[in-house]
Amino acid sequence: MSRLDVAVGTLPLKNPVICGSGEHTMTADGIRAALRAGVGAVVAKSVNESAAARQQLDRTDYALLGSDWRRLPWDFAPPADAQLLCRSGLIQLEFEPWMEQLVALDREAAAQGAYVIPSLILSDLEQCARYARAVEQMGLRVLEVNIGAPHGEEAARGAIVLERSSERITTIVRTLRAATRLPLWIKLTGQSEDVAALADAARQAGADAVVMMGRFMGFLPDLDTEAPVLGTSAALGGGWALPLTARWLALSRKRLGPDYPLLATNGARNGHDVARFLLAGACATEMTSAVFTGGYEVLARSVRELDEYVQSRGKRAADLLGVAADRLASYADQDSRPGYWQTFVPPAAA
Repeated sequence: MSRLDVAVGTLPLKNPVICGSGEHTMTADGIRAALRAGVGAVVAKSVNESAAARQQLDRTDYALLGSDWRRLPWDFAPPADAQLLCRSGLIQLEFEPWMEQLVALDREAAAQGAYVIPSLILSDLEQCARYARAVEQMGLRVLEVNIGAPHGEEAARGAIVLERSSERITTIVRTLRAATRLPLWIKLTGQSEDVAALADAARQAGADAVVMMGRFMGFLPDLDTEAPVLGTSAALGGGWALPLTARWLALSRKRLGPDYPLLATNGARNGHDVARFLLAGACATEMTSAVFTGGYEVLARSVRELDEYVQSRGKRAADLLGVAADRLASYADQDSRPGYWQTFVPPAAA
């Protein structure tokens, strides 16, 4: 057994690094590049039945931002603190030809001990269920359904759905669960006051795992043009999001129990971040923005960094799962240290 072997429920992965769905997994060549990097799985670019969602791809735009909020060159060598602001769209292939490509790519992945995972993005629930059924019939092995895409409220009506309601998530997942026996991963939004409650609703309705969490929507004025960067609100992601995602992972682990599979996305930039997410309770991590902005080598480097880390600790990746999350204490549990706060106050010179 490899040091990096993990499992998402009953599904074995050769390592917990997953290439998440994005423009970089929109082509067969992109998916093959991710597989060559040695990841445990690749999630293909999402598809649905909406013409508006396909048209949205022609209206996409992307900005790489530094910590000072100024644009950086898109040179696939971003600094560690780079942030991605973007509006995205869905693949413009129709469902069947895209799935046919993914079936062939998943056969290639299986020969490498990996998976190619189709991603459906919710628009019409009944059509999504029909697609889920077709994915199984075509022979694919895992299905991810994204019901938390950050662009849902900005996209054209009917293109993409963003769900924040536990009741609605229950209905969606039950419908999809009835449509397929495949391992079903549900990707959730982070734009909620209680992501753990959304995860619990998905679990109770039959999801085999949940992926948390989608990026946040932001709005950035440009100081030079005095206009919005990209002209719109847009999804924002960066390394700063890791502690936010990790907190919801830990809280979801506490609520759903240590045996329910959680997957992380939003915030991981390297192998050490994947280790942080393991400690927070994620059995695997989907890396997306870091790959899109930094290239496929980000994946290979992350696998190496994670392996070096667990080897240095004399452990396996699975040994890290939830260790920090299970030590999460409340404010009331902390030691009382009267006056300690004064150490951190700047001097008030006269």
